[in-house]
Amino acid sequence: MNNKSIQQRLKCHFYSHFKVSDSTFFSAVSPQPIDSPSWVSTNVDLAEMLGISADELTSDECLQLMSGDLTHNDINSFSAAYSGHQFGVWAGQLGDGRAITLGELSIGDSEELWDLQLKGAGTTAYSRFGDGRAVLRSSIREYLCSEAMHGLGIGTTRALCLTTGKTTAVREQVESAAVLCRVAKSHIRFGNFEHFHYANNPKAVKELADYLIQRHFSDWTDNPKRYYLLLENCVLTTARTIAQWQSVGFCHGVMNTDNMSILGDTIDYGPFGFLDAYNPEFICNHSDHQGRYSFKNQPSIALWNLNALATCFSSLLDTHEITDCLKQYENEYLSQYRTIMATKIGLLEYQPKDEHLINQLLIMMAKDQVDYTLFFRKLCDFSATNQTVRDYFIDRDQFDIWAKGYLQRLAAQTLSDKQRKQSMQQINPLYVLRNYMAQMAIEAAEKGDYSEVELLLNILNNPYIAHPEAKKYEGLPPDWANTISVSCSS
Repeated sequence: MNNKSIQQRLKCHFYSHFKVSDSTFFSAVSPQPIDSPSWVSTNVDLAEMLGISADELTSDECLQLMSGDLTHNDINSFSAAYSGHQFGVWAGQLGDGRAITLGELSIGDSEELWDLQLKGAGTTAYSRFGDGRAVLRSSIREYLCSEAMHGLGIGTTRALCLTTGKTTAVREQVESAAVLCRVAKSHIRFGNFEHFHYANNPKAVKELADYLIQRHFSDWTDNPKRYYLLLENCVLTTARTIAQWQSVGFCHGVMNTDNMSILGDTIDYGPFGFLDAYNPEFICNHSDHQGRYSFKNQPSIALWNLNALATCFSSLLDTHEITDCLKQYENEYLSQYRTIMATKIGLLEYQPKDEHLINQLLIMMAKDQVDYTLFFRKLCDFSATNQTVRDYFIDRDQFDIWAKGYLQRLAAQTLSDKQRKQSMQQINPLYVLRNYMAQMAIEAAEKGDYSEVELLLNILNNPYIAHPEAKKYEGLPPDWANTISVSCSS
């Protein structure tokens, strides 16, 4: 652990880098602390990665800092400016309306920088007509889901801690306010580039690109193709992340360009949802009336967003270079998705003929509304003598036809059933953060009981092994789970 406190270690590289610029990359802002703060949860595992001891994380000094009280701290906190396309329509300036960055922590020998950002700590220059607050229910959802995605091995922002107190916020009703400490390698989005491109400020676009390269890809600093490499990296990492989303049944809900990370990580957890019954048409966002961000549309929407980003690189790259970068998306996405799905059904290596095997399975699952997570976990036990997953299907004759081909494909491999089971259990989670699970934690937390938050944080950090204390989350969701409605305000 680092001997210095969080406050002593915090540096404002982004702030310092752009402070003398003639472009408005950010606005200085001071958080508005939560009244009478208390802990909802602290993430000791992430703290350890950041070099923060458990004692420091749970200290009174840290509680004050993480609830937005900078009274005794010399911290240059700020909120960043960005714009974006929302639901495919140019929305103009947006910015960190309820997020305030405290600075960055340098981690380990590599001195990799990680942003610490408070979400819900009051108004900023970009709050427009909002109060800059986050409510407890939505904060719990983001806190748990960002850690769930990390547990699944998917690139994501992280969550260090969550506080609440006597401060309230008015949404559909008066609710408890909360402050989430969000941690990320970068909070820069596609929308940061769009902000300056559409303001006809190519100088700022270049400055932003140079900053990213300096901070994250220092080996490229003197490379004449550095801007090409930056855009290419974003295309490829985004493709990989979306392939992982699709493989675990994750639906983001609001894939606006301002909600897309330049590093390809998952960012901004609002009306997300993991599939219960497999349904490619699933829309997790009650506000998405046209279904633009449905589960099946996510891969194509990601490419749409990348095209929007690539437009902003037109002052740095020629058309041929931009086109070459974008062309890589489809091949990378399909390669990653096919490999993951082959591994999910126990195949050592994807072969072209496996496309039909995987697609037919998904078609049957959609037709019979088979639970996505539960089925793939149970498939780990499949063998010639154990075909209990057959009972998940209404059309069992059709399943038998599929199973025959599947068994033939498995027989062509050198893996034993035991080895295959072990391999499949490492990629097919036993737990994902279903909406009803988050809702149970929220309802308990609103009564002052945070034990369910802690239980879910524990199991979602390692979702591939059984947790006896969480047996209730290993089966089908309850009937009332279908009644949960999640919108952008969530």
